[in-house]
Amino acid sequence: MGFKLFLLLEKFLMLLPKQWRKGFFTLLGMIAYRASSRYKKVSDQNLDFAFDGRLSQNEKDKITKYAFKNLIYNFLHAMELRHMSKEDLQSRVTIQNIQAVQKVHKEGRAVIYVTTHYSSWELGGASIGAFIEPLIAVYKKMKNQDYQEWLLDARGAFGNISMEKTNVVKPLVRNLKKGMACGLLIDTNINPKEGLMVEFLGKSIRQTSTPAYLARKFNAAIIPVTIRTDDEQNYTLMLFDEIPVETTDDIDADIAKATQLQADWLTRLISSEPKFWFWLHRRWKNDHPEIYD
Repeated sequence: MGFKLFLLLEKFLMLLPKQWRKGFFTLLGMIAYRASSRYKKVSDQNLDFAFDGRLSQNEKDKITKYAFKNLIYNFLHAMELRHMSKEDLQSRVTIQNIQAVQKVHKEGRAVIYVTTHYSSWELGGASIGAFIEPLIAVYKKMKNQDYQEWLLDARGAFGNISMEKTNVVKPLVRNLKKGMACGLLIDTNINPKEGLMVEFLGKSIRQTSTPAYLARKFNAAIIPVTIRTDDEQNYTLMLFDEIPVETTDDIDADIAKATQLQADWLTRLISSEPKFWFWLHRRWKNDHPEIYD
């Protein structure tokens, strides 16, 4: 019953002018910021840890407030993607450095897009599928199956295929061999038994080594990608140059080096404009649980 009411609300919101709809979600973001002391505290803890206490409370409050708004905007973008034409999306998103992918394609190699919860990740993923190539996007199973189906429908609007992360490696391998791209997040908290230790924002943490492993084994290219905006209306999809994966006799060292290079890219990205990252997530909870006490 609750989900059916949500769908009715979606239909109503999509009838509104775009700016009215955006205003409604902006208000939701403000309410969420004021109501959620728990996640404001998580954001403060993350920012204190990542920046060694150098940020003032005012600076942290601004970043946290934007994180709430940005999360709500991602929800809005997922809703809009379910009703958006390719032309509508193209009017909102500009692609930067597409040559990085074209170079890999000319070499006949598949692309592994490594990405992050940064700015409008929903528009970013859709834009790759719409304007560059469809990809397999790996996701974590959600508790609410109705909402999961709704969200996956939005993410598949322009050709992307979503696969749940449990036992996903074999399907990824099959499709990489066929030349199909995949998209992997590298900024989520992972099981202590998974991944490799890297330096991220100057702190030790585990990060998935799957992109480096797959790239090395199947001669695929790791291309970092994210998206940003100046006005929450027009967005730039930013493709970065390939992160190399060496193929020496020391397989473990090759994978570790490439995984660290991905963490270095993400560190530079977040350090340059920290407001865009998803600070509401307890990224360090397994490797540094003490910061959340």
